[in-house]
Amino acid sequence: MRTFSVSQFYKERRKTLVVAGASLLVLGAATGGLIIASSSTAASDKTATAAAPAIPVGVAITTESNVTAWEEFSGRLEAVERVEIRPRVAGQIKSVHFREGALVRQGDLLFTIDPAPYAAEYARAKAQVAAASARLNLTRSEEARAQRLLADNAISRSEAESRQNDLQEAQANLAAASAQLQSASLNLSYTQVRAPVSGRVGRIDVTQGNLVAAGPSSSVLTSLVSVSPIYASFDANEEVITRTLSELKGANGSIAFERVPVTLEVGGGEPVTGKLQLIDNQFDASSGTVRARAVFSNADGALIPGQFVRVRMGEASTKPAVLIHELSVGTDQSKRFVWVVGKDNAVEYREVTLGASVNGLKIVTSGLKAGERIVVTGLQAIRPGAVVAPQIVAMTDVGKPKA
Repeated sequence: MRTFSVSQFYKERRKTLVVAGASLLVLGAATGGLIIASSSTAASDKTATAAAPAIPVGVAITTESNVTAWEEFSGRLEAVERVEIRPRVAGQIKSVHFREGALVRQGDLLFTIDPAPYAAEYARAKAQVAAASARLNLTRSEEARAQRLLADNAISRSEAESRQNDLQEAQANLAAASAQLQSASLNLSYTQVRAPVSGRVGRIDVTQGNLVAAGPSSSVLTSLVSVSPIYASFDANEEVITRTLSELKGANGSIAFERVPVTLEVGGGEPVTGKLQLIDNQFDASSGTVRARAVFSNADGALIPGQFVRVRMGEASTKPAVLIHELSVGTDQSKRFVWVVGKDNAVEYREVTLGASVNGLKIVTSGLKAGERIVVTGLQAIRPGAVVAPQIVAMTDVGKPKA
């Protein structure tokens, strides 16, 4: 067993304390060095941030203008008049007088059904009218003679009344024969199938030589749709319809639909201007929309029923609004925001609510006011509080190539 004297114990203890003290001095010096180094780095970073150059960005000044807000909908073109051409008399198709897809005018001859049997019926009815007319003339003379003889007491009253009855019967027979002649004349005219309205004819469904029946269940010979004007039907949401109706309602309860500007575009062509004609009388509960209809001139026939179109409907009156370009708007999940350039050209994140489009610009319904500066180019390079070097551009020039 190892033993220590008291003097040895204290001697060993002093040695331990000296070593521990030296270690603490080394650790303190190292920690101090780290603190000094960290402070130096932070100061260096702060100096670098303060010295960062301003970010060059395009900036536009918001202005307020009186505008007509527009809403856009998907719609479909519909013919004002669509007719299925059916035969009104039975017979054989004798000839076809049009080309498929041609434009025709009201009254143009489309088909001819063999008129021979109807011409014969017309001739027979005409002869019956002639016979009935001759019989009437005879009975009229006999009745007049009977009245003279009765005045001279040459015939009995009953015989005179018989002559009068013969006259009335002859008049009725003539009326019946005339009705038969009119019916025969109509049937003969129906052998010429004419266009009931002006428009464009479709394909020929029954060709020359075929037999056709008459009546509503008969075969369709062809179809005919009117060309001008033409309807565009679309479904508008409840908010738009409610606002439109409140703007249009007159003092006497009437609704002036013609005050609402409407345009449509087909396949990127030039917009066509029309007018609102109808807002339906009930909403579709499943979709929350109501059917509306606008009418457009289509004199050149370029618009075809059944086409899908983009319909833009404007407000009935202009209203003041702040307009900004869509390129100045950022997206933050479901939010829309802009960078507002404030004091000392520092940018500020500002959430905005956008409305309809007007001439390529968006209406701001909340979040901005006229006279504020917003970043329109270089949005990706900035963060809240960043200092920018604004280069002023007109809002209407945003997105346009530089000359």
